[in-house]
Amino acid sequence: MLYLISWKGTQDRRNSVIARFLKTGGQPPAGVKMLGRWHVVGSNDGLAVAESSDPLLMAKWSLDWSDLLEMQVRPLLTDEQLAPLLAGIVT
Repeated sequence: MLYLISWKGTQDRRNSVIARFLKTGGQPPAGVKMLGRWHVVGSNDGLAVAESSDPLLMAKWSLDWSDLLEMQVRPLLTDEQLAPLLAGIVT
């Protein structure tokens, strides 16, 4: 399953976030494949798209950062996954 991970940071935790990112590379746990990550210029915010078959690993990744950043993890569906559901509601 695909996931959209977004985060918001505050200026008072900026240096701690930078230090952890430089130390860990912000990599996800084993079993999660990060497909891309983007950082908002001029802020401590950003987003990533990742893939995993285990939602607990997504929760772990979020918890690894939630002491410094406000984290959101949302499951995503592709057009192909969503289309049958949409077809079922259109009559």
